[in-house]
Amino acid sequence: MQPPTHKRLLLVDDDEAFRERLAIAMKRRGYETLTAPSAAEALRQAPLFGPNAAVVDLKMPGENGLVLVRSLKERFPGIVVLVLTGYGSIATALEAVRLGAADYLTKPADADRIHEALQGKTASVEAPLPVVATPTLDRVEWEHMQRILSDCGHNISQTARVLGIDRRSLQRKLSKYPPMK
Repeated sequence: MQPPTHKRLLLVDDDEAFRERLAIAMKRRGYETLTAPSAAEALRQAPLFGPNAAVVDLKMPGENGLVLVRSLKERFPGIVVLVLTGYGSIATALEAVRLGAADYLTKPADADRIHEALQGKTASVEAPLPVVATPTLDRVEWEHMQRILSDCGHNISQTARVLGIDRRSLQRKLSKYPPMK
């Protein structure tokens, strides 16, 4: 992967605070940045901006990041796309690379790490993955509840219905600290 000669970076993430902080950090590293809160907005603005690099969140409302990776690679064949996610898995990492992503980073990823990945200086997702400790069942359950809660717009009642448990039981489980890994 060749580093971009003219650094025009498209940042797509539904977390406004993260997106804006990352945009400022990347501007300090010499990138001209354009931010978008969704895949649809990114695809609307991208043709006028002409990005040669993009950092895309995997999980967003509407179209997910994998759909955006495919669209960006079709519209801008030379673009370098990185996928960021808080919900990393080997399956989505491999799918992202298959669709044309240059790398797949898990959050929290700092601006230096993203800059290195855009320059091709980090190991790709295709490299052997490090062995990590298997999380406990309690930890997996807690992370699943947090993901569903986020998907339901932090509505406890709706989350309890989706999970099929009593609302009060869900509140008790969520009020505890996350289990250790």
